[in-house]
Amino acid sequence: MTVNFRPAYSSVGELAPYSAGKPIEELAREMGLTRIVKLASNENALGMSPLAVEAMKRAAERVNRYPDSSAWELKGKLSERLDVGRENIVLGNGSNEILELLAQLFLTEGDETLYAWPAFVVYRLATLAHGGRGVEVPLDVHLRHDLDAMAKAMSHRTRIIYVANPNNPTGTYVGREDLERFMDSLPENVPLVLDEAYFEFAMHQSDFPDGMDFFRQGRPVVVVRTFSKAHGLAGLRVGYAVMPEPLADLINRVRQPFNVNSIAQAAAVAALEDDHFVQKSLDHNRNELGRIRDAVEKMGLTVTPSYTNFILIDLGDRSGQDVYEALMRRGIIVRSMVPYGLPHTIRVTAGLREENDIFLEALGEIIE
Repeated sequence: MTVNFRPAYSSVGELAPYSAGKPIEELAREMGLTRIVKLASNENALGMSPLAVEAMKRAAERVNRYPDSSAWELKGKLSERLDVGRENIVLGNGSNEILELLAQLFLTEGDETLYAWPAFVVYRLATLAHGGRGVEVPLDVHLRHDLDAMAKAMSHRTRIIYVANPNNPTGTYVGREDLERFMDSLPENVPLVLDEAYFEFAMHQSDFPDGMDFFRQGRPVVVVRTFSKAHGLAGLRVGYAVMPEPLADLINRVRQPFNVNSIAQAAAVAALEDDHFVQKSLDHNRNELGRIRDAVEKMGLTVTPSYTNFILIDLGDRSGQDVYEALMRRGIIVRSMVPYGLPHTIRVTAGLREENDIFLEALGEIIE
């Protein structure tokens, strides 16, 4: 079959489908394994809040009804917690959908988005899907955003700037002063999209910038967050963004009317009430990432300091793809960084203690 793209979508042919990693069930079937350790997708190893589980059960009894398209209760909780108006909040089917909707609103054929590379691959996918051109600025030698280089890369065609803070897949973040200086250089009509999917893991760093502070100052920023990481609701797909009211109004005109389902809304409301679970998750993550880092460094490998729930491991002159495949044969799923232009690295999520021990033992055997 021959597909003739509309001109505005001619760049779709350049897209590679998003790879979410191999599912547990598929790997078990392929390899004939009974024990699978999945450390590839930056999920919460502790699961989700018990309050969210109970809320989901109650909501499941009402799924014959359509969800609340305005998400009145969830927006109310977020409005109270973030000290912003309901009219500034947009919900998405995961934060991915919001990133996609922004590209849909701002881009036409030949327009540009600006982002670092490697960074979250959805910036590239959303740009190409809407006929735009992604201007990818390499990270600096410490695998952090090079904001000075990004400022120089702006042009009259720049329509959106994405900054993942902390960044995926490196785990690094941009400090407050650097980000403020970068924002001072931006034109008023180009929104800075601060993708803060992992902000809970970095918010206790003294120089970590909370995007909400910039929004309350009246800066032209869009702050995007998710319930998939610290809250553990990855399978429900619910994210949110805070943005100026006129932009939020436009997003709500083009989004699907029931884009966040009723079970996801109920779970997210309950998750916001359980600060104890979030803190428990953060404590577990900090301890386990530290153990992984120490063990990996004893093997003679290096890691990038991470302020997320994953860690990037530099394998030296070894092939990241080869190590990834060797781990898979042992029933351990991590993420190869070859698609991100980091051929000698793997990315590993902090799992349960016993899962991390299994991974470390296998990695030690493989590199020897």
